[in-house]
Amino acid sequence: MFVESATLYDAIYGSRQGVAADPEKLHGLIARHTETDGASLLDVACGTGLVLGHLRHRYAVEGLDLSPDMLAVARRKLPAIPFHQADMASFDLGRQFDVVICLGSSIGYVASVSRLQRTLRAFADHTRPSGVVVVEPWFSPDQWQNGRLTADLTDEPDLKIARILVSGVQGRLSTLDIHYLVAQPSGVTTFTEHHALGLFTHDDYLAAFAKAGLTVTHDPVGLLGRGLYLGAKPREDPAVW
Repeated sequence: MFVESATLYDAIYGSRQGVAADPEKLHGLIARHTETDGASLLDVACGTGLVLGHLRHRYAVEGLDLSPDMLAVARRKLPAIPFHQADMASFDLGRQFDVVICLGSSIGYVASVSRLQRTLRAFADHTRPSGVVVVEPWFSPDQWQNGRLTADLTDEPDLKIARILVSGVQGRLSTLDIHYLVAQPSGVTTFTEHHALGLFTHDDYLAAFAKAGLTVTHDPVGLLGRGLYLGAKPREDPAVW
């Protein structure tokens, strides 16, 4: 996924990201939930670096993503920022940060409850004592609409992108089949992408944060209206495993 669409991602999502619309809101939430004396931040599932572009003036930022295509775009845009390619459920950078964030509902790509728990443990392991983990959830099972059809258009002078999205469900997985029609001065192309994201309940998130040793607070609105989980790491990391 995000192979052919990586170079289009910023044009499609740039104005829709919650941080892009109000970066100070995220900073305020972080400031209220962290007690460290530093300002290092790791963006997990950073994609093309959209969020990091807005946060780099306040934090010493780094990014991590599984997709080499997304990271290639991020590195071209933000050459001074360190980026890492790794799976969010199993990464090990060998150091800790004051803040670890995972926004844009990217947490859904871990797909299963067991991988959700492993991911939150990895986030906690990379967070300094008194630091904070911030996760923006994907839809829950009762929110997801099977069979929903949506369409959107990106309209720029030299770029037109029409997308048709068809939603589905397979057990506890939500699916999205996305059909692209892309027009540029060089011509018109079409392609499709298939995405599968886990449908986790509120209790699934709470349990994963707790098992990772994080004290969680839930903001029901968050940045995009999907809510936000903020997990504070204690001054002393408890042995929870």
